[in-house]
Amino acid sequence: MLVARVLEEKLASLYRAGLIKGGVFLGRGQEALSVSVGINLRKGDIFAPLIRDQAGRMAFGDSVLDTLRTYLGSQLGSMRGRDGNIHRGRPREGYYAMISHLGAMIPVIAGALMARRFRGETGVVGATCLGDGGTSTGAFHEGVNVAAVEKLPLVIVVANNQYAYSTPNDRQFACQDLLDKAVGYGVVGHRVEATDLADCLKVVGSAIEAARRGGGPQLIVGDLLRLVGHGEHDDATYVDANLKSSPLGRDCLKVSEEFLIQKGWASAEQMKRWRAEAKNEVDVTAAKVQREPSPDPNEDDWKAISSPCEMLAEA
Repeated sequence: MLVARVLEEKLASLYRAGLIKGGVFLGRGQEALSVSVGINLRKGDIFAPLIRDQAGRMAFGDSVLDTLRTYLGSQLGSMRGRDGNIHRGRPREGYYAMISHLGAMIPVIAGALMARRFRGETGVVGATCLGDGGTSTGAFHEGVNVAAVEKLPLVIVVANNQYAYSTPNDRQFACQDLLDKAVGYGVVGHRVEATDLADCLKVVGSAIEAARRGGGPQLIVGDLLRLVGHGEHDDATYVDANLKSSPLGRDCLKVSEEFLIQKGWASAEQMKRWRAEAKNEVDVTAAKVQREPSPDPNEDDWKAISSPCEMLAEA
């Protein structure tokens, strides 16, 4: 969580300096929920993170180096300087590149889990995340519906951050609670206090294991507040001040640090040292990546994931 926070602070700085093309969308306040997904998955599982899942990405195996290479357009990154800064992934390793944050990854993961089933693979879990606004889309409906009918081991983590961009919850859905949607689709629902890392680890971990044991789709709703605007271009003046001062507005990173100190598992001095180490790693890596080559469309032989011949050979 700490490394993700420090890295995203750097990304925001690089964006303001005009060194990043496209938007920058930060996960400040959502790190606990996100990291709980990536850390509870294992090799062979499928993960489709979204725009605010830097912490979850890193827990699943992403690195500071590849993140910066993608955002800064380095030819040496996994996306080779192409496909925008938020669409990175390594599909062969179960780390799927985001198509859209509006529920689009749910049917994709459902399809991937069906493919694994057809191949006779068992014990695989697929997970993806989205915001509360994403639950209002057709892709969400279709993906959850087919996952429920087929009883797929799909875990959907909804960060209920109170706003779909600037649209508040009471203008998004009429149901009293997003967990009502779990009942409607016939899937298992879970609520998690998303500002509390310990609760996130427990609830998300148990949901993933339930899916792995054959319990079918699991819908997790985590209540929190997005502590930044929709993107770095957005000042979030529309956010209700009462929400900011409510328990929803707690910073999960600070809550986690206080918890570790209270338990005697770390000291305030250790926290400062960890932050300094993370900042040094990020700064050194950013300087290195800025010296790396950008793609040249006249010379690059880049192509899609596989050529037809490679696909036939693998089949």
